[in-house]
Amino acid sequence: MARIKIEAVIDRLDSNIRRALENAVKEVLPNANFDSYELFRAFKRAIGRKCNIWERIPDNYVEKD
Repeated sequence: MARIKIEAVIDRLDSNIRRALENAVKEVLPNANFDSYELFRAFKRAIGRKCNIWERIPDNYVEKD
């Protein structure tokens, strides 16, 4: 199995994930008012609490250039 440093992956894709999270919240809670940057920071903190620094994933989920 491969290992990924989950917070580093989230940081690498931060702008795309932040926008996706913002869109998902707007879809589910269309009248919600929130700061997308603060929401993303809270999301990253939650990931840090729920995930290990290094997470094991199946090899077929990783493609190496």
